[in-house]
Amino acid sequence: MTAERRPTSDPALDPDLAAVRAAQAHASAFDVLYRRYLSRVYGYAFYQLGDHHDAEDATERTFLAALRGIGSYRERGSTFRAWLFRIAHNTVVNAHRTRSRRRTEPLPEDPTWAALDADPARLVTRADELHAVMRAVVSLPQDRRQVVLLRFVDGLSADEIGAVLGRSAGAVRVLQHRALRDLAKRLERY
Repeated sequence: MTAERRPTSDPALDPDLAAVRAAQAHASAFDVLYRRYLSRVYGYAFYQLGDHHDAEDATERTFLAALRGIGSYRERGSTFRAWLFRIAHNTVVNAHRTRSRRRTEPLPEDPTWAALDADPARLVTRADELHAVMRAVVSLPQDRRQVVLLRFVDGLSADEIGAVLGRSAGAVRVLQHRALRDLAKRLERY
């Protein structure tokens, strides 16, 4: 059973509609949407792939596909943001397939938090906490990890995540609840 979707021709339901329509009229107007979502799509790809180069590649592929498809985009009960993240999701899935055929592992990249006047002990504690959270999120089952990243990193609503993952908003909420419960248990171990 699929959730009933509301039409999004109302700009209050999809604040991107004006920019989408402008991009459909003139491809150069797509720049507004690109700038608005570049960091979010990149962040999603990075958290899914764990490698800056792969995330950059997936981000580029996502926006190229969106630019090619913007003319055929229609409000079918979901938002532009959900449509864009569905493209990003498919791109990440393809990147995982390619990676599994390649059988290479990216070198881990440690985040650098250092500032000249920073307290080294606090930086170490913060880095340890960040690594624990990242390990916990990465260890979640794929569907739960997707929901956590789309909701809390990218800020998508349950309806939008449902559109990205092909599930109802209710199923997304259940997955989110289970993911947060699992995440709390995993963080207790770290």
